[in-house]
Amino acid sequence: MDNQVAKIILQQIGGRRFVAMTGSHDFINLGNGLRMSLSRNKTSANRLEIIYDEGADLYDLRFYRQSMNHKTFEVKTKDIKTYEGVYCDMLEDIFTDVTGLYTRF
Repeated sequence: MDNQVAKIILQQIGGRRFVAMTGSHDFINLGNGLRMSLSRNKTSANRLEIIYDEGADLYDLRFYRQSMNHKTFEVKTKDIKTYEGVYCDMLEDIFTDVTGLYTRF
């Protein structure tokens, strides 16, 4: 996969409007998907990974909480909510359902 996948995912969830409305930041291209940091929301999730399944042309979403112990530098992750087999037109609605953050006016 090339890095177009991450760009396409960002466009499908609303592009710059999504970034402005949700305060999401630290976007990382995963090759087959996109990882981002989330601003404060109704869950404790502070990260989201959207992975593209090319064979099925669907997405898997993983909302999770990542924390680090600053003494030992141990990183812990806790899954908050996961979805598999999501169509691109469902991404914004799922994001809003889980986080309570709106992606559009």
